[in-house]
Parts: sequence; C-alpha cells; structure tokens
Amino acid sequence: MAEKIQSIRGMNDVLPDETPYWQWVEEKLRQLMAAYHYDEIRFPIVEKTALFKRSIGEVTDIVEKEMYTFDDRNGDSLTLRPEGTAACVRAGIQNGILVNQQQRLWYMGPMFRHERPQKGRYRQFYQLGVEVFGLNGPDIDAELIIMTARFWKILGLEKSVNLQINSLGTSESRAGYKTILSNYLQANKDLLDEDSQRRLESNPLRILDSKNPKMQEMIEQAPRLMDHLDEESQQHFTRLCAYLDAVGIAYEINTRLVRGLDYYSKTVFEWVTDKLGAQGTVCAGGRYDGLVKQLGGREIPAVGFAMGLERLIELLEKEEIKKHLKHPHIVMLMMGERAQNAGFALTEQIRNEVRNIRVYTICGAGSFKSQMKKADKSQAKIAIILGDDELDNDVVTIKYLRADKDNDTAQQQQITQQQLIELLNKLS
Repeated sequence: MAEKIQSIRGMNDVLPDETPYWQWVEEKLRQLMAAYHYDEIRFPIVEKTALFKRSIGEVTDIVEKEMYTFDDRNGDSLTLRPEGTAACVRAGIQNGILVNQQQRLWYMGPMFRHERPQKGRYRQFYQLGVEVFGLNGPDIDAELIIMTARFWKILGLEKSVNLQINSLGTSESRAGYKTILSNYLQANKDLLDEDSQRRLESNPLRILDSKNPKMQEMIEQAPRLMDHLDEESQQHFTRLCAYLDAVGIAYEINTRLVRGLDYYSKTVFEWVTDKLGAQGTVCAGGRYDGLVKQLGGREIPAVGFAMGLERLIELLEKEEIKKHLKHPHIVMLMMGERAQNAGFALTEQIRNEVRNIRVYTICGAGSFKSQMKKADKSQAKIAIILGDDELDNDVVTIKYLRADKDNDTAQQQQITQQQLIELLNKLS
C-alpha cells in the first residue's frame, strides 16, 4: 500500500461540517463592507521578498524566522504573503489609485507564516483586511472601529470582545520617547528575557507588548508614550475618543498597546477576548501614515485593520452559536423511474421559482425506508414524495419532518405541484 501523504503541518483542511460557519461569516463580512461602501481589491498570494523586507523590516521575527521565501526559476526571491497591508499598498502604488484619491478597500484570503502551530495560530491562516488611503482625520479611524463593533453585533459576539485603544504619536514624538524608554529598559536590563534583550536595540517599543509575567511589574512602571505625545497626536486621540463616546462604544485606553514598526503612527486599536486563551486578539488595526512613502509612493495617510477568521470561527463555536447553515430546506424522494424523470424536472422548477431555497435530491434510488432515513438525517424540514400514485393523480405528497413554531401540528398531505410552489414561496 502506498504511503499516505499528509497535509503540511500548520496548514489545515476545512471540512464540510465547518465550511458553513466560514461561508456565513464571509457573507456577513461582504455585506458589512457593502454597507459602509468599501470596495474589494484582490492581489497575488506571492510577492517579491523585498516588499516585506522594506515594509515589515529585516530585523523582525516575521522576516527573519516566519516568512515562506524561495527563489523561482529566474532566481528572483519570492515570498508567500505573511500579511496583506504591504501587498495592498504595492498594488495601489503600481496601479496609480492612491495619488489625489481617497480609497476605502478590503480584501480577504490566506496569509502564510512559519510559526509554531497552536490553537488559533496556523501557518496558513485567513484574514479580512481593510485599508483606507487619503484620509488623515480621526473620523475615519473611528469609522473603522465602529464598523468592527457592528460586526460583533451581527455575529452575536458583542459581549465576548473588548476594545483597547492607544496613540503612538508621530514618528518624531515617538523617536524622542524611544530614547527615554531605552534608557529605562537599559537600567532594568537584568529583568529582560532573551527576546526582549534582542529587541532592546532594534525595537524597544515591542518590549511593552511582552506577555512574560516576570516582566509585567517592570513594564507597568515604564514611562508611558501617552505622556510624551505631541499636541497634534493628543488632539487626534481626544477627538477619536469623542466619536466613540458619541456612538456609545466602550473602550479601554491601554498605554502598553503598541505596534513595533516605524511606519505606524497615532491611532492603534485591538479587539480582544478572554475566551481563546493566549490567542486573545481577534482584530487589530491602526494608522500607518508612513508606509506608502516607504514603499516608493507619495506621502499619503493610511489606516486599516486585519481580522483573523480562524479565531472568529473558534469564538463562534466557543459561544455555541448554533446556526443551521448547511441543512436543506426540503428533500426530494422519488420512487421509481417515472418519478425520477418527473422529480428532476420538478426540483429544477422549485429552484427556478422559489428564491434562496436549498433542495436535497436523494440520488441512488433505494427503498422508501432508506430514502426516509437519509431525509431525516439531512435535517430538512419538509420531505416531498413523488411516486407512481402521485404521478397518476398529478399531486405530490409532503411530509413535515420537524415541528415548526408556526406549523407544529402539520400532517402529511397531498397537494398539486403549483400549490407546492406557492407553499414553498410562503415558507422561504
């Protein structure tokens, strides 16, 4: 027997029992984007490695350890995209859609990082990303946060997530703060773990985001970036908070919430949950006014967020939000060759004339008893039975397989095909 080929570690199959959750979440996301008038953009999964080295930075875990990078046949270094923002900016610059224009864009698809696989963190993972270009006020920052808050309500998760916000200031004010922070961390170098000591020279802000419990007291006593903001950033953040207050969105100001890349500025935010263990961030965003210029474009303000779909799906399952997303509405049972010919025609008529209906046709014949077992297992509400007797009398038999809140005493009955169409339109 040939050896079985397994999937790549950390790259998971999504099986039929799980895909209805994915389809439902993706559909709700598309509806949300349309409701806020955001346009979809699609770009390649593979990009030139230089794109991510310039955007993310060469001295980062992502570039040094986590990217799937390879040389193609032409000798060019290519990388499976580890995140979407840089690729979106590249596409915007290359296609000339950012200069003197405002763009509200979204995308959805797989990203790749060679991390240690664990629950909620995979080597191939799926994200929704939203990027806005050409707007520099706190109102658009607020809109993105408001949009995500609406999405939690749509999913029924508004009580499961909490909003944290902070401001990173401008690059100038942050540079001054980095000096103050570095001096403090140098004085406490003995308390830093190995990873933080490595970051001390290259990226000291990321140390504030450490989850090492042995470092928390020292981090809590560190100078706060919020106390060293420039006046413009302070006003930006104050107005952002006012917008959120006006809409009634609760938030926590987390002065330790940072982004370690130099192109980030001013607003940063995260939606976090305590339902998923260590992988508690389900959505993260912020303003990155310096990135377009860093990648060869003009100086254009930008802000966005990314949302991990695996964590959303897991959170839905944790909350036991059960939705019959995959079950057919009706199931068609056909007894005999005559009935099969007529049944296929009737099934297509139903699909043509009844909107948004899911019809399961039992193929492979079999006895009436075996077909009824399949019908019941399908979780459909109604079975439509078609046999010689029904054909001779120009009717169909309908059998209610499950009690319905509006029709819990419905009995098996025979009706004409036209009456069937009318009944299904009422129920759909």
